[in-house]
Amino acid sequence: MKKSILIWIIKLVAVVILLQTLFFKFTAAPESVYIFTTLGIEPYGRIGSGIVELIASILILIPRTTLLGAILGLGTMAGAILSHVTKLGIEVNNDGGTLFTLAIITFICCTILIFIYKEKIPSLLKFKI
Repeated sequence: MKKSILIWIIKLVAVVILLQTLFFKFTAAPESVYIFTTLGIEPYGRIGSGIVELIASILILIPRTTLLGAILGLGTMAGAILSHVTKLGIEVNNDGGTLFTLAIITFICCTILIFIYKEKIPSLLKFKI
């Protein structure tokens, strides 16, 4: 019982962080536009990453697809973290490193979910024709 509550807390932390950034990405908030312009992928990178994060969030919430959503979220956050470390910097537009910290937290939550659901990995690799 306690384990399932903890798993849902981890899922919700990842999903809330992923979903709260969508507003900024889909409304072309100046912060998002700045980030993706700096990366050289504005507007397609901004909108595309928002769509991927929305899909990951939905998949994480569905018990049957949690593993797939966590893998998608992990990959997306790995890209965000790499962007911060290589091009953007930890602090973007004087945010005190908030975006970087949120990416790290989401990365950790997705990693934990992948570890918890690791027994389902072989079923992802099976292809039925």
